Amino acid sequence: MTGVSVLERPLYSITEAAQLLGLPPQTLKRWLLGFSHEGRNYEPVIRSRPVDSPDVVRWAEFVEAGFLREYRTRGVSLQHLRPMIERMREAFRVPYPLAHFKPLVDDASKQLVLTLQDEVGLEESECLVRLNNWQVQWAEPVQKFLKKAQFDAAGIARTIRPLGPESPVEINPELSFGVPQIGGIRTEVIGEALASGETVEEIAKGWRLRRADVKAALRWEDTLAERRMRAA
Repeated sequence: MTGVSVLERPLYSITEAAQLLGLPPQTLKRWLLGFSHEGRNYEPVIRSRPVDSPDVVRWAEFVEAGFLREYRTRGVSLQHLRPMIERMREAFRVPYPLAHFKPLVDDASKQLVLTLQDEVGLEESECLVRLNNWQVQWAEPVQKFLKKAQFDAAGIARTIRPLGPESPVEINPELSFGVPQIGGIRTEVIGEALASGETVEEIAKGWRLRRADVKAALRWEDTLAERRMRAA
């Protein structure tokens, strides 16, 4: 499957995507669909055009939401970032500049990002890149996101490791329909096996996994369970 078709692949409901990302569903819905507040309309941050099945989250949208989450956790208003994202769409001629993000694999393009954010007038906490000793470097939120996402040579996001690069838990739109998995084994299946009475050792042997893989899957399933409880 080509990179562009992967980016457009529908995978999740808004609620499912929000749980995987650790976001309130209403927040993700606003990023995708926009919202109104006190008589004022706010445009979507992620979705630039109407789509069929608006409540379905595509892979590119999921990736961009993961990127933006790193800024939200720092208290940044994403409405301030929206003009920057729009300028990047125009400059790089891609609908999802944070998921099909050539600058992430092309250092020469960082300068353009720096120029765009200066033109938009982003504040320090909102910047994607910064100058450090005359070197253009990614801002801390971007660096944190890059540790989780893997991009191909064309700059297209292919996988995300939600617990970080050291964890084997991976979200891949081309495996298990985007359900978190380890080596093709869904983490939810591993969690169900433990709940049924199997030990970590038995699960590892039965699925030909390492004990560390099983423990990572269970840690992820515990994380999801906590998020579902908070959302209930």
